[in-house]
Amino acid sequence: MTNKTESAVAERELVITRVLDAPLEVVFNTWTEPNHVAQWWGPHGFTNPVCEMDVRAGGKIRICMDAPEFPKHWMNGVFREIVKPTRLAFVSTAFESASGSGVEALNTITFEEYRGKTRLTLQVVLTRLDPKFQFAADGMQEGWSQSLDRLADVVEGYRTKDRELVISRLLSAPRELVFNVWTDPEHIKNWWGPDGFTNTIHKMDVKPGGEWDFVMHGPDGTDYKNKSIFKEIVKPERIVYEHVSGPKFLATINFTEVGKKTLIRWSMLFESKESFEQTVKTFKADEGLKQNIDRLNNYLEQFNNR
Repeated sequence: MTNKTESAVAERELVITRVLDAPLEVVFNTWTEPNHVAQWWGPHGFTNPVCEMDVRAGGKIRICMDAPEFPKHWMNGVFREIVKPTRLAFVSTAFESASGSGVEALNTITFEEYRGKTRLTLQVVLTRLDPKFQFAADGMQEGWSQSLDRLADVVEGYRTKDRELVISRLLSAPRELVFNVWTDPEHIKNWWGPDGFTNTIHKMDVKPGGEWDFVMHGPDGTDYKNKSIFKEIVKPERIVYEHVSGPKFLATINFTEVGKKTLIRWSMLFESKESFEQTVKTFKADEGLKQNIDRLNNYLEQFNNR
């Protein structure tokens, strides 16, 4: 995801440096355009239903961060400095009450060109901390690290956005279970594919170089033969396989632990823009991938009831 990560944290100050595989302008814009910021702001599992940014000195920021365990948490801020595309500075406040903000921070982000990539340095200095919100300071490094992981996914996807399908979903099941349901043929045959499909799995050797041969049976009776070769297996974090029967693509599935839940990120990278567009047009692969992850989520629900 990133080539280099460095971090340092004191009681009230955090510094993180990342090297991102994207040009300076792309990274800066992903920090300053609300539609992009909404895709990555916050730790894993958070969405941002409200993301408003007036990107100028004195301009305001309003972001509503939402997660099942931490619903509708507001972050407000004011930009102090905008130097495109090399520097941002803003004051952020959280846990507002009649007596003021529970947490206030000065955030400074610098962007430097680095061998065709971008070196980003984030400095966060807590300027106010109500003792009852000490947990915010304790979780500052992990929270920002996860947020920057999500940023990296967004900015680094610009190189492949015209030939890649990507979907993410927070699943209500522990990571070990999700990984096992993904790699055990007795499980995967029950949920693989779009709505209405069934599967006959002839071989599934889940190891680097192992083959995965199976037939998908469409609801109209059409059979679709599939063959893939596993390239990387990191239990329970990641699966990478190459779909060698047509259409050809490289699939990468990442599993991230979010408390007792699992954030899954599923990518299908095609050989070319033309192959990607043809697959979406012919097989409706974008809708198929969405239905596939829906079926996985529904299949996992049976384990929650045990």
